[in-house]
Amino acid sequence: MSFVVSALPVAEFRPLFRLSDEALAARGVQRRRVEAPVGSPCRVTLEDAPVGETVLLLNYEHQPADTPFRSRHAIFVRETAEDTRFAPGELPPVFRNRSHLSLRAFDAKGMMIDAELAATMDLPAAIERLLAVPKAAYLHAHYAGAGCYAARIDRA
Repeated sequence: MSFVVSALPVAEFRPLFRLSDEALAARGVQRRRVEAPVGSPCRVTLEDAPVGETVLLLNYEHQPADTPFRSRHAIFVRETAEDTRFAPGELPPVFRNRSHLSLRAFDAKGMMIDAELAATMDLPAAIERLLAVPKAAYLHAHYAGAGCYAARIDRA
């Protein structure tokens, strides 16, 4: 079974890029300059933002289903981000830069039905195992350490 990883669309964030730091702060958003090569993973490009680049740090509702699993968490978005698409079976660069990811399987109503902590080298097999669960409609990948939402994964 093949899968496809989906990044967030940049259009959702573009209006924020033009705002002043004060206007962003009023919305609970921070503009930051990246200081380390790993640690500011953009959810639009699914790459770590390079040192010196500017990112927005904001709270994002990645699981809007009206269930106990509704969820929001902090994400980074590069101000230079453009929409990014991945081929079936392709793992984004940001996944390859992490040792483990947490995968969470959800049914069509947004209820979590399974989960797995997977080493990066075992990620394709773990994704396929979870997508093979009969009620699994989609997966969410989360960074294992901080628990932040990384991306959505669907059957290709």
